[in-house]
Amino acid sequence: MKKALILQGGWAWHYPKETAEFAINRLLGDYDVEVFEDLGILESNRLHEFDVILPIWTQGELSVFQEQSLLKAVERGVGLACWHGIADAFNSSHPFKLLLGGQFIAHPGDFIEYEVSFPKQDPLTEGLSPFTVFSEQYYMHTDPGNDVIATSVVDGDSFHWLKGITMPVAWKRQWGGGRVFYHSLGHTPKELESPEILELTRRGIRWATR
Repeated sequence: MKKALILQGGWAWHYPKETAEFAINRLLGDYDVEVFEDLGILESNRLHEFDVILPIWTQGELSVFQEQSLLKAVERGVGLACWHGIADAFNSSHPFKLLLGGQFIAHPGDFIEYEVSFPKQDPLTEGLSPFTVFSEQYYMHTDPGNDVIATSVVDGDSFHWLKGITMPVAWKRQWGGGRVFYHSLGHTPKELESPEILELTRRGIRWATR
């Protein structure tokens, strides 16, 4: 049985506890899961025991030791699978943003309806159809080395000059011997229940797992 580590915490209005429970029940049924509500586990020598790390976290800070420990664990093969608020976590850590492949900048228009589409054929999106979601549309700065597998067209709202820009929604990337998967969806557990988002997230976790 594969082992998953959930880091659960940060900004309360991304519902970390409820989202972690959702992940355990709906996404990680065939994994041996451990949940930690602080980042102290990153300072231990246990990270190599896990096959994938799911940081369900927004805002907060990493110490230099925690940052380097996490980066090294992924480099040595531990997967990183995450979504939504993690792009707005640990913002003073440039190495973490490099690992993740992107950073949240804004969501012009706040909650809006927008379409998520799949620009190319990929095993993680095979059989999934474009779908519409009512949520925060993340505007992000992203690594050009990401393998982008889902996109949306920016609404822009009052920033009308941004309207029409194609924005990555989901990507995967390699970090040394480890795999990193991210998508910007899932503001609440209910949003993760959408069949397309649920399946994309499930596939992403399995792809990232060592």
